[in-house]
Amino acid sequence: MFSIRTPMRAVVLGAIALTMATFVGPQVGAALADTGVKVIVDGNIITSGDIAKRTNFLKLQHQKGELNKTAQEQLVNETLKRAEISRVRMSVTTQEVDAAFARFASSNKMTTAQLSQVLDKTGVGVEHFKSYIAVSMSWPRVVNARYGSNRMSNDDLVKRMTEEKTKPVTTEYFLKQIIFVIPAAKKGAITGKRKAEAEASRSKFPGCDQAKVFAATMHDVSVRDLGRVLAPNLPEAWKPLVEKANGNTTASQVTDQGVEYLAICSQRQVSDDVAAAAVFRAEDLGKKGEEQVSANDKKYLDELRSKAQIVYR
Repeated sequence: MFSIRTPMRAVVLGAIALTMATFVGPQVGAALADTGVKVIVDGNIITSGDIAKRTNFLKLQHQKGELNKTAQEQLVNETLKRAEISRVRMSVTTQEVDAAFARFASSNKMTTAQLSQVLDKTGVGVEHFKSYIAVSMSWPRVVNARYGSNRMSNDDLVKRMTEEKTKPVTTEYFLKQIIFVIPAAKKGAITGKRKAEAEASRSKFPGCDQAKVFAATMHDVSVRDLGRVLAPNLPEAWKPLVEKANGNTTASQVTDQGVEYLAICSQRQVSDDVAAAAVFRAEDLGKKGEEQVSANDKKYLDELRSKAQIVYR
């Protein structure tokens, strides 16, 4: 689901800040050259090279124990999470990942180029690290969408509105998502071209009623009807773009699907019960205990694992 609030949590930087500022890490061993298949998760391959990179990452965190086994299971879990993130289309954008990467470099008093050098030297690699960041940032959105959207009962809503005296007002949007699809195999080669095409199309956008006809005139462009989305439920990546939109479209962003922008079909101020619940949920989101977050995370992941075909070699 698109319409769930997806705050930028400290899950990435909090999980990896650790001791990487000193970067006393492992040497790159011959293991990275060994790319034999070690696990197949629903057809997705995890190689010994992948496991070696994650093992080196764990060493950077000064973790102890059977690191190869820990690395392997982390990658199995991330593969399942990544597939689910893709299925529900709740991945963070490339820009969000790059921004988190830059913040991490800055917090360790390095440039992104210096951080990239260190990651390569220690056998982790920039792409492996960014993949980890992407999953770590996206997964809480998926968990919140699954377990967080209905936690306010009608009784709780009435009580909250009574306490607040007045019903809160928020902005209601009706949105469509315009996606300039980029096949995974061509992501690096044509992203710039597709970005330019998406931006050029915005000035020609005829309005939501003609969106599908408009998309059909272009190559590999699809339209998703997002329906009603309240301001508190806008994902963090889109919220500033929607709020700053000049006209009926937002600026475009690179995502895991390709290059996307949102068409704003209409917007108005509302203060109905659904809007009030959305505002209250947004206010309460940060108050939910980590114990509950962890329990829901585990519950969701256990469900994915129970349905998955995982083959160890």
